[in-house]
Amino acid sequence: MLMHAPRALYIHIPFCTNKCHYCDFNSFVLKGQPVDAYLDALESEMKQTVEALPPEIIDTVFVGGGTPTVLTPPQMQRFLESVRRHFPLSPNVEFSMEANPGTTDIDKLTAMIEGGVNRISFGVQSFDNGLLERIGRIHNTADVYRSIENAKKVGFTNLSIDLMFGLPKQTVEQLSDSVDKALQLDLTHYSLYSLKVEENTLFHKLYERNELPLPTEDEELAMFLVVMNKLNAAGYKHYEISNFALPGKESRHNSTYWRNEPYYGLGAGAHGYARGERHLNIKGVQPYIDAANKRLPRLDTNQISDAEAMEDFMMVGLRLLQGVNAESFGRQFPGHTMEGVFGEQLDRLVRDGLLEAIPSNGGYRLTEKGIPLGNEVFGAFIGVLPVASE
Repeated sequence: MLMHAPRALYIHIPFCTNKCHYCDFNSFVLKGQPVDAYLDALESEMKQTVEALPPEIIDTVFVGGGTPTVLTPPQMQRFLESVRRHFPLSPNVEFSMEANPGTTDIDKLTAMIEGGVNRISFGVQSFDNGLLERIGRIHNTADVYRSIENAKKVGFTNLSIDLMFGLPKQTVEQLSDSVDKALQLDLTHYSLYSLKVEENTLFHKLYERNELPLPTEDEELAMFLVVMNKLNAAGYKHYEISNFALPGKESRHNSTYWRNEPYYGLGAGAHGYARGERHLNIKGVQPYIDAANKRLPRLDTNQISDAEAMEDFMMVGLRLLQGVNAESFGRQFPGHTMEGVFGEQLDRLVRDGLLEAIPSNGGYRLTEKGIPLGNEVFGAFIGVLPVASE
């Protein structure tokens, strides 16, 4: 498996203005939180991280949350300076930050762009105000338009928005209208995710009480096909199950995950993967601060066997519509081939018409039939190999 230092960096800012009804991310309502102490602890973790695993060059940075844009402009400036101080960024780094519409005024966007951020991903979710209220978002469509306009005004050209489908009482027509309005913004990238009802969320409680009116599977499939057809027709390349981009504007950072490559993960509750080891950081804000000021703030660390890494390679790699190829598999796992390890699963998925072989590179990719059934394909590689095998 790949043992070089990561070239991708993820940093978690766990603060939000409020908690959305569907969200199970490691996030905390901002009011009363020790934000400056958190930024101090984050810098301490940065310092310890680069001492423990010195970076060569960082090609991509992704700041997620929470909502990183709840930081004030001075906090944002300070935070971004600390990133540049500790990590050597490539001259053509892709530096992304998640944002919530309504939390990015001109001053904050200026601090972001001056601090090196060059790509923003806005969590829009829908262009239907009633639906936004129903899922616990506190922004409205006016905030979306204003936020995008301000971002373009200060010089951002690489902008993405997230939309969701399969939401309570959402119709195919509502989703179609949201996609049309999203396309009118003329952005470089769109991500479209179906709702997953996660434990420890308000939606899960409602679901358990049979009070969450979700679309049927057929309606959700119809929504996915509407999304695919509209974005493809508008010239956006469907490059990953949930992601569409103009040519050359694919998310380079997220592609690190989909290719099962290493990445640094810093902040409360952040995951990282390097030198064959995955870690999870302490999740609570104050416990994270206390730990990071003394040591690397690990909650859990696991050595990943070749068997687990191979399964991960197939599951995440097949999310990319270009699929997985023999050269990448052989580079990560010398002495092994995909057919040698997963021949039975690959044969069955090809026979079922969900995967197709790619003769030019010895790889496999989802078929048109397999794209909407991706989870069935990815699940075929879970638990196939004995974990202890090396």
